[in-house]
Amino acid sequence: MLESSEPLEVAPVQTQTLTVNLSGPALGADGAEADEPEAEAEAVEDEPEPLELIEQVPQQRKRTADSGSGSGPSADLFRQYLREIGRIPLLTAAEEVELARRVEAGLFAEEKLAGHTDLDLQLTLDLDKLVVMGRMAKRRLIESNLRLVVSVAKRYVGRGLTMLDLVQEGNLGLIRAVEKFDYARGYKFSTYATWWIRQAMSRALADQARTIRVPVHVVELINRVVRVQRRMLQERGYEPTAEEVAVHLELTPERVLEVLRLAQEPVSLHAPVGEEDDVALGDLIEDGDAASPVESAAFFLLREHLEAVLSTLGERERKVVQLRYGLADGRPRTLEEIGRIFGVTRERIRQIESKTLNKLRDHAFADQLRGYLD
Repeated sequence: MLESSEPLEVAPVQTQTLTVNLSGPALGADGAEADEPEAEAEAVEDEPEPLELIEQVPQQRKRTADSGSGSGPSADLFRQYLREIGRIPLLTAAEEVELARRVEAGLFAEEKLAGHTDLDLQLTLDLDKLVVMGRMAKRRLIESNLRLVVSVAKRYVGRGLTMLDLVQEGNLGLIRAVEKFDYARGYKFSTYATWWIRQAMSRALADQARTIRVPVHVVELINRVVRVQRRMLQERGYEPTAEEVAVHLELTPERVLEVLRLAQEPVSLHAPVGEEDDVALGDLIEDGDAASPVESAAFFLLREHLEAVLSTLGERERKVVQLRYGLADGRPRTLEEIGRIFGVTRERIRQIESKTLNKLRDHAFADQLRGYLD
């Protein structure tokens, strides 16, 4: 025979279950992400900044401190990168046009070689030469405009990506600009390339900068709403309503409110608050899963009443109830498991349980236990 149990450590779920059974009828049987559509980037309306040699490391460090590239090994690498690209000479307008012609010829030659396998030897050699010259021109055009990428990247510092990441994404946009540049239109390459660089950085910020990713086309819509809000605030002197913004953008007010909700950034629970920043935000937020003082006190009293009720039972009856409802260790057992412990059949355990609960229903404490169900 099992010894009597130690003081009960009753879990709320088990005590609630037992209380329900004590107040109910007598026990009978066991009862057991498609790719998001892309949005067009904002076009460039002004000329890019002058392509001066960027060697102002202290100022660069100050501007990039909040984006992770202001100090440490990354800053050293970035300064070395600035020194290296600063040694590359800039191109004249005529040189840009000549290199763009070679790039175009090289791309044409690559397509010709890829699409025709029956070319004669001399033509193949000529096309191979054009491909090599085109690749060399492409490399020269890219390297001569790397400082343009850094110049544009400085405008996007502090928006969620480090300076190194912005330059990396901008370089990809620069490569795309070299491949797409049409020198015959008469535009300066820097003006054309700035659009692609800014687009690449904007896409990267939209796709990578947020803790919770927002689709690129939604980020573009957020930017439009914010720009309209700022312009209307400057023009009218007050914060525009969602209805006013919706009319300007030809959207519904509900859509504007949804966009503004999506624009909110998550806040860390460890963020300091207060005048002295000595309290974390998480310390001030209520835990919805925690029991209230009233519930804790009621549970303590329920446990005491259950212990008092079970103390009037025989040792075997008390142990059966404790095992059946998990009052001892929080793990309810089946009739079959309890039967194996006592060396009897599950039917015999069911009979003992039913008899014991019927006895407890007539106990003086039964009415008090029913009160906990309210």
